Amino acid sequence: MRITITRDITLPDAVKLERFRHSPHLGPRILFFSGGTALRALSADITRYTHNSIHLITPFDSGGSSATLRKTFNIPAVGDIRNRLMALADQTIQGNPEMFELFSYRLPRNAVQDSLLDELATIAYGEHPLVVHVPDPLRAIVRNHLHLFIKMMPDDFDLRGASIGNLVLAAGYLANRRHLDPVIYIFSKMVQVLGTVRPIVNSNAHLCVRLQDGRIICGQHRFTGKSEAPVTAPISDIWLAANEHDPSPVSVSIREKTRDLICSAELVCYPMGSFFSSVMANLLPRGVGRAVAANHCPKVFVPNTGHDPELTGHDTGSQVRMLLDQLKRDDSAITDTDVLNFILLDTACPRFSGETALEARGIRILRVPLTAAADGPIDPERLNPILLSLC
Repeated sequence: MRITITRDITLPDAVKLERFRHSPHLGPRILFFSGGTALRALSADITRYTHNSIHLITPFDSGGSSATLRKTFNIPAVGDIRNRLMALADQTIQGNPEMFELFSYRLPRNAVQDSLLDELATIAYGEHPLVVHVPDPLRAIVRNHLHLFIKMMPDDFDLRGASIGNLVLAAGYLANRRHLDPVIYIFSKMVQVLGTVRPIVNSNAHLCVRLQDGRIICGQHRFTGKSEAPVTAPISDIWLAANEHDPSPVSVSIREKTRDLICSAELVCYPMGSFFSSVMANLLPRGVGRAVAANHCPKVFVPNTGHDPELTGHDTGSQVRMLLDQLKRDDSAITDTDVLNFILLDTACPRFSGETALEARGIRILRVPLTAAADGPIDPERLNPILLSLC
């Protein structure tokens, strides 16, 4: 039997937070649609309250060390997945701090290839200082994955700046019939991840955007404003393509297990971070909107307080409209409040266009202290208590 209960709550709810802090293994299932590093500090902080948070990560990144792996092996991006796993890892003595240090290690960026090959081989053979103190069977598992990667790696593979964690994930993906879930599960156990991390889809698709001036940009790294110049016109649309050289749209659907994760959440959060490449990217696969709408838990959007190069020409109102349009595109029967109930803004944020209209449609704007300084980034120690109290 399912019933709906309406109740008043306090933000933040000190009693509820203390209960979560006392028993984080029984904490709520807060789900984040995200990617990148914007949620790294929030993810680490939330483990103080719950070990059951759910993180659906975009695998569409086309820059950095993930790009080298994607181009060489035709695999989804694993860098953001590794980052989130490490953010949620138990770094206390009860976890595996030796594994955390190893998976966080990157090969030097300025070394020659022969030197990089020698160091990788030293790690694979268990002779590297970072591996020596890793207990078995964890050490054997890591070594097996790295030996496998070395065997599959082409002679001209660029190892400069390569993340050991990324190499292990890539090898595990290829060894498990090109599925990420098995190696993520193993990786999670190795570093005692205090939460659930999954890619939104097991897909090697790429992001494409259309600017208001008609230009089309394919490849996430080309429009984020990090490795290349920021966009000079507002982004008006975003979709998935088979590769970064052909903007033809492809349809990708979430799996039933992903739908079940979304439906199990006690709160759904569209968090701060790169709006298009992290948040919107996770909402593109078919089935996401329907799964969110089927879950009657609170749904919260947390816009950025700082500068996002992807949001040239956009304010909070236009972000909300694009968020709603994408989620409702999944099914014409979906309403605004099926997929969004609250917008969390810092008390210093001014009113935005369409705010009154959104409230008339049932979406509440909550202004609460989220930053430690004016125009500063959102403080996880202020945001997490609000999200947890809404569960």
